[in-house]
Amino acid sequence: MPRVVLYQPQIPPNTGNVARTCAATATQLHLIEPLGFQIDDRQLRRAGLDYWPLVPLTLHPDLPAFLAHQRARGGRLIALSSHAAQSYDGFSFRPDDWLLFGRETDGLPSDLQQEADARLTIPLARPSLKGAPGVRSLNLSVAVGVVLFEAIRQLNSGTAPWTPPSGSGF
Repeated sequence: MPRVVLYQPQIPPNTGNVARTCAATATQLHLIEPLGFQIDDRQLRRAGLDYWPLVPLTLHPDLPAFLAHQRARGGRLIALSSHAAQSYDGFSFRPDDWLLFGRETDGLPSDLQQEADARLTIPLARPSLKGAPGVRSLNLSVAVGVVLFEAIRQLNSGTAPWTPPSGSGF
């Protein structure tokens, strides 16, 4: 199953909601530090509810440590960005992909996007009101859910419905 990677997440409830999605899908969650909160933050725990024991979580002290980990295990690094040209829904996901999402405030740095094997976006209608720029992006936890469930759908296309690994506690 693809892995979810959050680059320096800043908002505890977003990370908690992503963790809950990862628990529900038995998906590995990788967090690249520094984080914008303490990992024991009350809001983080609250958003993840009591599912944290079900989250296969790995903390990486910095970007170079994560990249070394990812390269050692193989698989493609897939960057998600509102500035990418290719839509996630036309992309063929693989089980060993690493789905990389950026910070809530400013996304992924461009040099990190250049490290990726592919750059994908979630197309938005981007309506605006009275000269405002319109919707720039989705909430981080929503974006993770959209892309992760598309990857799961593709990887299970033509097979039996998805079931969590045995012994996963589900």
